[in-house]
Amino acid sequence: MEEKITVIGGGLAGSEAALTLADRGFSVRLVEMRPDVPTAVHHTGRLAELVCSNSLKSTKPDSAAGMLKAELDRLGSRVFAAARRHPVAAGGALAVDRDAFAADVTAQVEAHPRIALDRAEAVDVAAEAARADAVVLATGPLTSDALSESIEALTGADHLAFYDAAAPVVMADSLDYGRLFRQSRYEEGAGDYLNAPFDRDEYEAFVDALLGARRVIDKAFGSKDLFQACQPIEEIARAGRDAPRFGTLKPVGLTDPRTGRRPWAALQLRAEDAAGQSYNLVGFQTNLAFPEQERVFRMVPGLEHAEFARFGVMHRNTFIDAPRLLDSHGRLMTEAARRLPAPVYVAGQLSGTEGYAEAIRSGLHVALAAAADLRGTSLPALPRHTAYGALMAYATDPATADYQPMHVNFGIMEPLDPPVRSKGARYHAYAERAAAALEAYARALEGAGLLAPGAGAAEGGR
Repeated sequence: MEEKITVIGGGLAGSEAALTLADRGFSVRLVEMRPDVPTAVHHTGRLAELVCSNSLKSTKPDSAAGMLKAELDRLGSRVFAAARRHPVAAGGALAVDRDAFAADVTAQVEAHPRIALDRAEAVDVAAEAARADAVVLATGPLTSDALSESIEALTGADHLAFYDAAAPVVMADSLDYGRLFRQSRYEEGAGDYLNAPFDRDEYEAFVDALLGARRVIDKAFGSKDLFQACQPIEEIARAGRDAPRFGTLKPVGLTDPRTGRRPWAALQLRAEDAAGQSYNLVGFQTNLAFPEQERVFRMVPGLEHAEFARFGVMHRNTFIDAPRLLDSHGRLMTEAARRLPAPVYVAGQLSGTEGYAEAIRSGLHVALAAAADLRGTSLPALPRHTAYGALMAYATDPATADYQPMHVNFGIMEPLDPPVRSKGARYHAYAERAAAALEAYARALEGAGLLAPGAGAAEGGR
């Protein structure tokens, strides 16, 4: 008998889960409400649409983000392979042409003979569990109100929520290249980023305008309201006039060729598409009203006549209290969930793991867990020395208090024994330890019949 699995949500985690399960012989129904039911930030009905940024972060092998990419490579992630096929220049990071990437993932799903793409809104988890052998919830931070109520009935607790923001995108041919210069930090010559240099007076005038601009959500945000990695630029400025130039607008590693000196502050712009027709304002997530974005952001040197391909937006993010609700497989373990006729797994940002690559990896993880559970196979233990293993251990540890969404990072990894004092050497040691743990894990998955056919050797996060 061919087991049937319903995956709810066609974002990064849901698409990866659906493809992973279908590749392993399961019949998958992937439910995605877009485009019939829109969200506040999506622009298309494509699967795996990126709405905040087009960057999947660093590819350096000895960074936490690079270690995570090595896992995705080694374990044969279909969605991550699509990201590899559609890169845009971004220095040491992997950024993608978001339209080409989403089209690629959508085509993979639509062409798969074991996946039925259902363009509908799922509103009741219990009803979905009654018609499947397992359910994967991967509805992301913009889970609909109806489904949120259904999930809340299963969790037995209110959802936690924070506000998240996305940066604007401007058209390349509307920029002033007489003011902008191309350079990546600490690199000589042409780089992958455009840089808009502020002198002191320009910076002060910009901050004045930023602080006085009208916001869409008119409230004073506290630290618990906002996910730190996506703080709106105006909220950063509210923390202190110099806060942006020590964060998003930091000029370190840059030299303005017009002056031969480091700027007072600098905004970096990253290509949005492979042809370089549009650019993302890096770190300029915002809650400003659209007319205010035009007025204030055109005060950035070189953006005086910027044409906005997309304005920045702010929206509500929803996630569950994973340390008290999920097991290490990502399975929902509340009493109400246990009474359902099929197990429910939670993946992606809904589970509180933050980040694009993290979402892809969580979709892969719960898919492998569901496959093992339904086939009566023991899922090899996820090694906590890997980047995602450390994140999952943190996210499902009942001792984790005041849980907030988390990226992979060295701060949640098990310390080295013996300790390594040099930061560079320490990060390299973390990466080496993770590579060994990953290889052992991949071979255990292969022995259990769970590794993707053709999954290759670890590629070191390149």
